[in-house]
Amino acid sequence: LQSRWHRGAVLTGWTRQRVAALVDHTLLKPEATAADIVALVDEAVALGVYAVCVSPSMIDIAAPRCPAGLHLAAVAGFPSGKHVSEVKAREAGLAVAAGAAEIDMVIDVGAALAGDISAVRDDIALVRKAIPGAELKVIVESAALMALGEPALLAAVCRAAEEAGA
Repeated sequence: LQSRWHRGAVLTGWTRQRVAALVDHTLLKPEATAADIVALVDEAVALGVYAVCVSPSMIDIAAPRCPAGLHLAAVAGFPSGKHVSEVKAREAGLAVAAGAAEIDMVIDVGAALAGDISAVRDDIALVRKAIPGAELKVIVESAALMALGEPALLAAVCRAAEEAGA
């Protein structure tokens, strides 16, 4: 990765360590066990990644194993995004209270596809309000939004996320 061509431009200075430091090492499968989460955190430390991302119910297992510098993230509204906004907000708040420093929430893709950007913005804003001190990232399901061939829809959802505080 030291010097590669990308769309005609040379990328320089990219090392394995620099790339790893941008990655969230994630395990969200429903059958994940406590032992899986312990292994995930151990792998994350060995790889030098930015964060580990787990289901909210696994924070109590991951948090004590995360050394300083390794961020702990959890999801809200995962995987469908079809949760009631207040449920997403509560889930996010509980995850932060348990030790998560970051929340990755899933938007209501159906609302976005229907063009209801206000509903998407309000959903994100409610989660943002529930976790004022935490990082908030938004899973926008770009492939689903782009399936319509409408890049403007993806852009509108991204703007809504930013406006809502993500």
